[in-house]
Amino acid sequence: MEALDIARWQFGITTVYHFLMVPLTIGLGLLVAIMQTLWHRTGKTEYLRMTKFWGKLFLINFIMGVATGIVQEFQFGMAWSEYSRFVGDVFGAPLAMEALLAFFVESTFLGLWIFGWKKLPAAVHLACLWTAVIGSVLSAYFIIVANSWMQHPVGVKMVGGRPRMVDAWAVFTNNTAIVAFSHTVMGALAVAGAFLLGIAWYHLWRRRRDGIDTVGPDGRVIPGEASLPGRDRIDHSVWIRSLRIGAVVAMISFAGTAVTGDLQGKLMFIQQPMKMAAAEAACHDGTSFSVLSIGDPGARNCNDVVAVIEIPGLLSFLANGNFDTDVKGVNTLLPQYQAKYGSALPQNPVYGDRAGQPIQYVPVMAVTYWGFRMMIGFGGLAALAALVALWVTRKGTVPRSAWLMRLAVFGILAPFGANSAGWIFTELGRQPFVVAPNPDPSGVDQVFMFTAAAVSPGVSAGELIFSVVTLGLVYLVLLVVEVKLLFTYVRGGVASAMPELAAPHGPGDGKEHDDVLAFAY
Repeated sequence: MEALDIARWQFGITTVYHFLMVPLTIGLGLLVAIMQTLWHRTGKTEYLRMTKFWGKLFLINFIMGVATGIVQEFQFGMAWSEYSRFVGDVFGAPLAMEALLAFFVESTFLGLWIFGWKKLPAAVHLACLWTAVIGSVLSAYFIIVANSWMQHPVGVKMVGGRPRMVDAWAVFTNNTAIVAFSHTVMGALAVAGAFLLGIAWYHLWRRRRDGIDTVGPDGRVIPGEASLPGRDRIDHSVWIRSLRIGAVVAMISFAGTAVTGDLQGKLMFIQQPMKMAAAEAACHDGTSFSVLSIGDPGARNCNDVVAVIEIPGLLSFLANGNFDTDVKGVNTLLPQYQAKYGSALPQNPVYGDRAGQPIQYVPVMAVTYWGFRMMIGFGGLAALAALVALWVTRKGTVPRSAWLMRLAVFGILAPFGANSAGWIFTELGRQPFVVAPNPDPSGVDQVFMFTAAAVSPGVSAGELIFSVVTLGLVYLVLLVVEVKLLFTYVRGGVASAMPELAAPHGPGDGKEHDDVLAFAY
């Protein structure tokens, strides 16, 4: 395996790993801010408990997200120096603004929120959280601006063989970025909704298992109390409200991802037609959407793929909003790409031994085809589960079935899978370009970069293997730490986030609470 392949694997692994934290941080942060707002407006204790419990899980995930995110920018210089040189004049602005928001606004105001309980005025304390959360959302927008420029370069002119930004407004309002950002936020809320639903279901089930909550003759819950810290009637309200909020958010966000995903599909049809063809594993032009195809799993030759189930006209609707527009297939697009961008890598020193090799314009269709369907399937599954959960808990509690509880908990993974599958599809479908060309005739000509030209020329395969193994081990340790922390505090319930429930003391008694993150509250 050569350096280019290893570098791609390294960036793919670390990015997908990092993106497991990103949607939960964005989505859960927004919901925690809403919970604290409800507490601020109503004064109800259950909203305070919800804020502190879910806020603690938000903090754990936020810290891990920052730690794993730093590596992404380091890789630009380590493994992708030629890419960094090419995009540097464009990426400087959005990445600088992302860093300013991520490491200044977010960290500063999140710190004020953590240490400001009972020290800052309630409204100021709430504003600190909202500022941090909005900062994280804006931070995501600037990252997506950079990524979307790679998908659809605009607002630049070529100077000395490199793109230079000449229209910042065009870059920051790139239609690809606006649609991708809204899709990402909807996906993040889907993750947060399933997270609330699964964990809340678990705690309601525990209350039933332990005999704290019972069911009356009419099937409605009768909340009870136990001697254990925090296991009172308010605790029941915490979990049933969290479950319902999570379920509603999950369903609304799925509808949002469907709408924004449809807009993305229409842009993809215009901007990256080969990705559209690969997503459908379409050899010939057509209008039908393939629900199921069979063929060689590693195929790049669409003739090896045969559609088994198709829906007539649906592909045309996804691409152009009607039912009769032919979507170009691989056989039509391939000669067009070869005529415009060449059939072999140029004889340029930047390509090294890869110069002169044939260019493979068709992505691995097994990845694009199934990645696209996994994204839709996992998202739809999570929304359906949320609808069922609302119906099942309409009388205030969950069934005593342990397997239903496990299903609800494992359901947390579905929107994570949808998000990861979507990003893998988006990035691998762009190949062989690291900066895809803009096919718009009014766009700047020749603004594209082959992935083969982007890797650092001075980095050997051995060095990259070492970094992959090292980063993999570090990330494995971080994964164990995060999962252990999340499991510990989830199992501990509200009392794990509010140690005063376990050992209440009067104000100013000077006693310390035995809690790892007690400083946060």
